[in-house]
Amino acid sequence: MRTKAQSSPMVCKSCGKPARFLGSNRSGSRRFQCRVCRRTFTENPKHVFRTEEYLAEPRGLLALQFLLEGASVRSVERITGLHRDAVLKLLVYAGNQCDKVMDRFIRNVHATDVQCDEAWSYVYKKEKHKTPEEADDEFIGDAWCWVAFERETKMVLAWTLGRRTLEKAFEVMLKLRRATSPKCRFQLTTDGLQAYLSAVDEMIRDRCDFAQLIKVYRQPLPEEGEQRYSPAEVAETVKQVISGNPDPDRICTSHVERFNLTLRTQIRRLTRLTNGFSKKWENLYAALSLHIAYYNFCQIHGSLRVTPAMQAGITDHVWSLKELLLVAQRCNEER
Repeated sequence: MRTKAQSSPMVCKSCGKPARFLGSNRSGSRRFQCRVCRRTFTENPKHVFRTEEYLAEPRGLLALQFLLEGASVRSVERITGLHRDAVLKLLVYAGNQCDKVMDRFIRNVHATDVQCDEAWSYVYKKEKHKTPEEADDEFIGDAWCWVAFERETKMVLAWTLGRRTLEKAFEVMLKLRRATSPKCRFQLTTDGLQAYLSAVDEMIRDRCDFAQLIKVYRQPLPEEGEQRYSPAEVAETVKQVISGNPDPDRICTSHVERFNLTLRTQIRRLTRLTNGFSKKWENLYAALSLHIAYYNFCQIHGSLRVTPAMQAGITDHVWSLKELLLVAQRCNEER
């Protein structure tokens, strides 16, 4: 006897001719085969994943909260019962929304001491393992998180993700210019990356006193045993004034480097020597965007006793994760 599924009309997506029922796949969607061109295809799924509905549920917010505390995607899947694909879709949606919150609220901040640094990670595979076909793919291999960090308020003023190129240096300096107030001159300290020289000179030379802290490393040891994963030893640091009149005692990158430790501690994708690294560029970008927005607006800093946004006078209370996502949604609707 023919079932209802078999008797339902279906035409080929390629030629428009009648198709016959060919069973179902593992997810339950029906398969069909064209009687003329013999192509097989799957019907459009009736269920459409709606991130807003999942975020309205307690376990949707719980999944994001676990990700913010350094849990892996599969750990979140086991704890919450959400499929890992659903967890990743929630992450990408929330991360893209939070990017708009940073752009909307972090403007004209009265900065006094800004430090810039880059934190290394990779997507899909390490740079040295790329094949010749993947050599020109910018979304595979090294991925550096550029951060501009305010020393007094502990706020991330600007950030971006990419290679250590002049283009990315210009991008983070442009974001820093938009985030800081033109009425308040600040001191800027970066590492010895040469790309900062042109970017700072073009973008924010008129509002900052610029210096670099150059670290000189010892000759690396042979990569054997535990030494293979040990960081290079710093032999000395050199303070170099580039422009303006920076205070020599405040030429420092320790605070932004401490924030990099927070990133590695609370984002599973940045934990070294694990299999939790990102397989897609968009997932890593979303994870960083969500975490940085959460850090600025929701997480109470240990030394300040308030959030960085409250210390900077941007907000007057601690935001919850739900409030952060609601504000992000309103920012998206206003656009």
